Amino acid sequence: MRFAKGHGTGNDFVILPDPDGALPVTADLVRRLCDRRFGLGGDGVLRVVRAAKHPDAAHLAGEAEWFMDYHNADGSLSEMCGNGVRVFARYLTDTGLVTAATFPIATRAGVVTALVGADEITVDMVRPVLGPRSNAREHRTGRDFAGTSVSVGNPHLVCAADDLDGLDLTAPPGYDHGLFPDGVNVEFVAPAEPVEGRDVHVRMRVYERGSGETWSCGSGACAVAAVALHDAGIPHGFVAVDLPGGRLTVAIAADRCVLSGPAVIVATGELTL
Repeated sequence: MRFAKGHGTGNDFVILPDPDGALPVTADLVRRLCDRRFGLGGDGVLRVVRAAKHPDAAHLAGEAEWFMDYHNADGSLSEMCGNGVRVFARYLTDTGLVTAATFPIATRAGVVTALVGADEITVDMVRPVLGPRSNAREHRTGRDFAGTSVSVGNPHLVCAADDLDGLDLTAPPGYDHGLFPDGVNVEFVAPAEPVEGRDVHVRMRVYERGSGETWSCGSGACAVAAVALHDAGIPHGFVAVDLPGGRLTVAIAADRCVLSGPAVIVATGELTL
């Protein structure tokens, strides 16, 4: 089984090229691949498959040739992964499967457009939609953090925190299962020093459903940016989001959300799992 390994600001993925959808990607296989001691290790698996060859994306084949079949590290499926789709775009261009600099990619959240540059990859994401207020509870202290629910094609809960370094994210934060029946990615956010050319600058940590704490989350950065701009009274603007794995930039306009940052392929090879 051929594979590649890539990451976007430390959010790392095992990539499985399967253009014709012939590979049985089971939850068990995903868990074994993502195991950091007995497998390759990763926050998730990206299967590279033609949209026309996958039942979840066949209806999008007229809009995009390639489908990002994304699986969380625990084997569950996810609608969207902002860093994953940027790594996916990098893989497509590095391998020559796509020769254009700008092209569409099908996801379970719909079709997004990627722009591949030398150092950064920019993706037109689903525009974040703010929802009801809710709380997340840190498991160690039992402290509740007030937050805002956000949809970026997948569910998020963005919570303000005064001490990001002191948070214990070794276990999932508690949340309202009635509001988030399919689970939720929980972001904790703190303000940061102003950055030239950006309307808001924040720091964040994230616990991703199905993966645990990750070094970065692209859709989470978009959710955080939307809440940060809303709380600052700015309808549209640019937000610098610093994560443990590096910086992402989010631009939010009236009808779009654009995520930018680095994405690299670090290895290719053959699997014996």
